[in-house]
Amino acid sequence: MKFLRSSLAFLFAVLLLVNNFAQAQSTTVSTDKPKGMSKTLKGGLLGGLGGAVAGGVAGRLIGGKSGTAKGAIIGAVVGGSAGALIGRKMDKQAAELRRDLEGAKVERVGEGIKITFASGILFGSNSSSLTPEAAGNIDQLAATLKKYADTNVVIEGHTDSSGSDAINQPLSERRAQAVANEITAQGVDAARITSTGYGSTQPVGDNATATGKAANRRVEVAIFANEKMQKAAKKGQL
Repeated sequence: MKFLRSSLAFLFAVLLLVNNFAQAQSTTVSTDKPKGMSKTLKGGLLGGLGGAVAGGVAGRLIGGKSGTAKGAIIGAVVGGSAGALIGRKMDKQAAELRRDLEGAKVERVGEGIKITFASGILFGSNSSSLTPEAAGNIDQLAATLKKYADTNVVIEGHTDSSGSDAINQPLSERRAQAVANEITAQGVDAARITSTGYGSTQPVGDNATATGKAANRRVEVAIFANEKMQKAAKKGQL
């Protein structure tokens, strides 16, 4: 029964996605550009999953059962033409972040942005203190967040499976908080930021290998539209 319920929920999400695609196609002005979905249109499509479905089904499928940066972004989608407007603004912000952030992976996800910092470029071994070079990088992120003020930010710390949960969990929390503290120290409103740690519970690599462990030691940042931006997008004012 559990598998059946999950399958039905996923099928429902896919049907909503197809429906939103049809709507987006009918309202999009045709151009001479090659066919294919832009990231802006993808944002609108993902938004079509709807609040409950996106936060539930898509969040679990993309973000993992306990939630990750991708899950936070998918859970905040608006969809439709408003989502497309938000996506366009996020495209511009992501381009600036790719230019300015050294050693970080910047991805456009739905209507938001996901940034992944390897812990090795931010912290020393078993440390939650940002290195001077890392602080400069985070300051660049803060400058962009100040420029694009109508967003919320989720910061997540992750570790590999070495050591015990009693060590990994608080370390991941302190690392996420260290990044949050540096951002707010640069003048970003603390009310926009949420930080949390997942310890070793959200691996993206194989903890049985050195490469996998290195990938798992990371800080992820999710950036997505706040209520003010969402309202402006729904009014066509972005």
